[in-house]
Amino acid sequence: MKFMKLGSRPDTFYTAESVRTVSSEVSSDLIIEVKGCKYLLHKFPLLSKCLRLQRICCESPETSQHQIIQLPDFPGGIEAFELCAKFCYGITITLSAYNIVAAQCAAEYLQMTEDVEKGNLIYKLEVFFNSCILQGWRDSIVTLQSTKAFPLWSEDLGITSRCIESIASKVLTHPSKVSLSHSHSRRVRDDISCNGAESQRHKSTTKGWWAEDMAELGIDLYWRAMIAIKSGGKIPSNLIGQALQIYASRWLPNISRQVKANQGATSDSDSESTGEISSKHWLLLESIVSLLPSDKGDVSCSFLLKLLKAANILNASSSSKMELARRVALQLEEARVSDLLIPSLSYSSDTLYDVDIVLTILEEFMLQGQSPPTSPPRSRLGFERRRRSRSAENIDFEFQESRRSSSASHSSKLKVAKIMDGYLQEIARDINLPLSKFIAIAEKTPDFSRLDHDDLYRAIDIYLKAHPDLNKSERKKLCRILDCKKLSVEACMHTAQNEKLPLRVVVQVLFFEQARAAMAGGKVAELPSNIKALLAAHNIDPSRPPGTLSTTTSIRGDDQWSVSGLKSPKSRTSTLRMKLAEDDFDEYDMNPDGLGRSSKFKAFCALPTGPKKMFSKLLSINRSGSEKN
Repeated sequence: MKFMKLGSRPDTFYTAESVRTVSSEVSSDLIIEVKGCKYLLHKFPLLSKCLRLQRICCESPETSQHQIIQLPDFPGGIEAFELCAKFCYGITITLSAYNIVAAQCAAEYLQMTEDVEKGNLIYKLEVFFNSCILQGWRDSIVTLQSTKAFPLWSEDLGITSRCIESIASKVLTHPSKVSLSHSHSRRVRDDISCNGAESQRHKSTTKGWWAEDMAELGIDLYWRAMIAIKSGGKIPSNLIGQALQIYASRWLPNISRQVKANQGATSDSDSESTGEISSKHWLLLESIVSLLPSDKGDVSCSFLLKLLKAANILNASSSSKMELARRVALQLEEARVSDLLIPSLSYSSDTLYDVDIVLTILEEFMLQGQSPPTSPPRSRLGFERRRRSRSAENIDFEFQESRRSSSASHSSKLKVAKIMDGYLQEIARDINLPLSKFIAIAEKTPDFSRLDHDDLYRAIDIYLKAHPDLNKSERKKLCRILDCKKLSVEACMHTAQNEKLPLRVVVQVLFFEQARAAMAGGKVAELPSNIKALLAAHNIDPSRPPGTLSTTTSIRGDDQWSVSGLKSPKSRTSTLRMKLAEDDFDEYDMNPDGLGRSSKFKAFCALPTGPKKMFSKLLSINRSGSEKN
């Protein structure tokens, strides 16, 4: 970093009885008080360079040997005043990026201009500032940081704006042409080969060389600098996104822990400091959201969800939350289940997680485009009729254009369905989660997006375990979202012995298992007419084998399905009879073809001996297969 030395005399200032003075053969005739500190000095060296002190001495008559001047509002405090006083005495002073702002403000306050004396302090500071400070990267950053202590003075003198312009121009320039500090220059230029071309390995790092240094700035100065950089139009938006992520990771770490700690504050002073910290974080978050680039993929979905989680904790504005929700929806297929677990801090809800915001994200995702399962080319008319989301406050036109032109592909919907089923498994453990919200999340995902319902069944099973007080009507309502035709063999085996499920689901699964057993070996056996009627009631074609079903989702050990303890056919029949004795069949379970549940059960009980043996044989085959495994 650059520095400048002025003056040649040695430092003769010293402290005697809490008073600062200077060694001299001439007795002092001037007392100056600055921020509670008293200085015994001489009029001649000071008044010859400081116009303000001249005017004060002329306006106030001398009442004693020492004329007293008070400067209570002196910018920079005693350090800056002593720097100016030493300059007046010709004592050597050292100026750098760390103290030049304080020196400039103090010199302007004392009016140390060229009108008083040629080559005065203001002129020398201005030359050093323009020729050295603004030419160096690190010097500009440090100087801009130091303006925070003198915001009004720095703005009036143009120090802040010139530093921001200098930083922005250097960001828009190749790092090889920027004057960097020795350590920083070595780190950056190591990523550049001898012929000046960037190596592929360090290409992205070299392009974003400025992000970490700028992360040292406060949010108000950082926001202004980023606006200047973005207005240059030369920096790719993905690098802007990376810079914002670096800044947020530095200034918004462990927000949830801080809030929990702050909630335990008891004293008034603790409450005030807590409120001050929260307001700073709130301003920081709002500023970061306003700087987010508009194009899809410029920032990761994980980063957007972390911002949304912080927005929920800090009670950010609804417009910022909706802005983040829309951006997350554009790339929801990249999300992780852990990132979607946004804590709920609402006083009106006792749930662990904010399910409403995830439902909003899912709705926004589905509004991107209504592509069918086979994803055929969209017609022009269909494109023009696509639903568009309403504009929110502070959303620019560029983002709206990209938002309207985006469309969720079929493959992305398949990924989102898998993510949502995993999300349902996590929130199902919340004992305060209402059934309506669980069903809303499950139903918002299109049925064709789920190639199998194994993960959805896991979520339902977990919910039933966590909510044992559900009545029969609620359990039936919950299980209506489950398609038994899309369950794997392992899931069907678990379902058939799950006593928490309604009888309707168990009966369906048994029929589907019978149909699968009949289709073993690729040859479909002729089924009795009563079984065909029951299968037809569920729109099942036994001549078509079910597709390959996925059971690859990783789940917790206590929620996995075990087939080692399956009941014998005789025991399972007893369990089924007990369920029949407990359950009643409601009118709303009537099928479109007029075959009610009671009729189905009668048909099931009226099966001839052959089909009943087939059920027993199927169950014994499953049990023997599990024992071999």
